[in-house]
Amino acid sequence: MDNCIFCKIVRGEVPSRKVYEDELVYAFHDINPVAPVHFMLIPKAHVASMAQLEAEHEPVMGRIMALAARLARQEGSSEGFRVIVNTGRIGRQDVMHVHVHVIGGTEVLPPMLVRR
Repeated sequence: MDNCIFCKIVRGEVPSRKVYEDELVYAFHDINPVAPVHFMLIPKAHVASMAQLEAEHEPVMGRIMALAARLARQEGSSEGFRVIVNTGRIGRQDVMHVHVHVIGGTEVLPPMLVRR
């Protein structure tokens, strides 16, 4: 996708603070972190959201999930972390390229959901 900000990051057109990269996955620090450790893992190939994932995406999404723990420890979250994937409008997805947030590095994380 030509106008997708995450695709532009993968192509090197927009700068990022890279955490990890291989042939399928790119990981980078969030520009508005909510905790000392806050980075995102994305597939290099554009997929708009989790709602569009198909069986063909299993290798990249499996790799992302396996990398989340290793990279969280590497970045300073050895005691635990949170993994968040916002999906679609109701899921409050801001960038329409599937991305997995990894958040940690502090004793107290923001609340997961506001209870009503």
